[in-house]
Amino acid sequence: MSALSSLYPQPLWQWFGQICAIPHPSKHEQALSQHIQQWARDKGLPVVEDKVGNLIIKKKATPGFENRKVVVIQAHLDMVPQKNADKIHDFTTDPIEAYVDGDWVKARGTTLGADNGIGMASALAILGSDDIQHGPLEVLLTIDEEAGMTGAFGVEPGMLDAEILINTDSEQEGEIYMGCAGGVDAEFTVPVQWQNTASGVIAFDLSLTGLKGGHSGVNIHLGRGNANKLLARFLADHATALELAIAGFSGGSLRNAIPREATVSLTVPSAKLAQLQQAVTEFEALLKFELAAVEPALKLSLTEVPTPTQVLTAATQQTLIHLLNLCPNGVMRMSDEVEGVTETSLNMGVISTKEHSIQVLCLIRSLIDSGRQQVESMLSSLAQLSGTEVKFSGAYPGWKPNPDSPVMAIVRDTYQDIYHKEPVIMVIHAGLECGLFKKPYPDMDMVSIGPTIRFPHGPDEMVNITTVGQYWELLLAVLQRIPQRS
Repeated sequence: MSALSSLYPQPLWQWFGQICAIPHPSKHEQALSQHIQQWARDKGLPVVEDKVGNLIIKKKATPGFENRKVVVIQAHLDMVPQKNADKIHDFTTDPIEAYVDGDWVKARGTTLGADNGIGMASALAILGSDDIQHGPLEVLLTIDEEAGMTGAFGVEPGMLDAEILINTDSEQEGEIYMGCAGGVDAEFTVPVQWQNTASGVIAFDLSLTGLKGGHSGVNIHLGRGNANKLLARFLADHATALELAIAGFSGGSLRNAIPREATVSLTVPSAKLAQLQQAVTEFEALLKFELAAVEPALKLSLTEVPTPTQVLTAATQQTLIHLLNLCPNGVMRMSDEVEGVTETSLNMGVISTKEHSIQVLCLIRSLIDSGRQQVESMLSSLAQLSGTEVKFSGAYPGWKPNPDSPVMAIVRDTYQDIYHKEPVIMVIHAGLECGLFKKPYPDMDMVSIGPTIRFPHGPDEMVNITTVGQYWELLLAVLQRIPQRS
């Protein structure tokens, strides 16, 4: 981590190094939270942990800025835990191995946690500074943003005094976000019946690996392969002709990450083994042809395993294959109002096989409630036709854009004054927490900024060092320009 502490700006990167050193995947943020709380108390900063685990830390204004409007800088404590298949790493106990590669900071075989560790580090660096000018300041660090937004749901009226919120969870320098998508989880339950494995068969794990994956909102329009959908396609094309029997299907690990890997455990009659091997070879070649521009490293492999005692019945298997093959995935519609932004999407994120059922967890995102509701209706119809069950949970609202936002205008003008070019005002197809904050604080003026982060939610995640410096300079300049209270 010593290489990080020498980067500019030092206070931010020193904090990011500490954040990387303390495990903090979603739902396991307590060690990092306690570290921050102890640090705040040592600094004499009032800190409160609310009933769901969010932290609120307050700091008085610097001299001359006492009459400015109160600002809250907001970030989330947790990170997405994703790793390559060959990487040995326990996200609950092992530190992130961050390193510098040219103008980027990366991690060795895992997600980096720049989403949202850089934003968190910037807020803590400002709290710890004695020479940064700002008005009355609050820092809100929420829990569990990546796995359900539990923290944002738990923010209550009266916790914050701020009139302005600066969210630090955006991922492109030069873009200012003033709106985001809402979303809802959709979980299919496929009832499972088992039968004894036939004689004269050989068992294999068919695995698809090497896909890029990524953020199911930010990267959904890039046409990357979804490992779950691609394996379902193979099964739909070949299961009947090759007399394949499925013993299990697992793929993906998070509903908000595009699945990079998936495995189906199956049996095949010995007499059809050569046909299966040929089908796998041809399907891999087909995928490499179709996805050559976006998935150059994909790999389809067939590994012999011990023969299972049971496999799915023919009826269960047919239901599963048809459901997975037919379920929509990817971009449903692009926005008419915001050019180049996805309006509505669906990600088939996680498939897991249990004793009595197979669960298929999807995440629907949309900038508009009606778009989300349309996809919910489609999935409900699919469940009815297939004889399965789908439940929707964890719905969260989008953040409706306000083109007249005063703080957005301050950030825009400040950016232009510093860098002599206009920033891009954006709406993001991802679930920023701002939409949830609007319920307890309907009049709060909000904006979201951040440095350039590539491939969040996957092991290729990296953050650009130069843009971290630019983000830092912009944030400090904006704090100086916050207007006085009326």
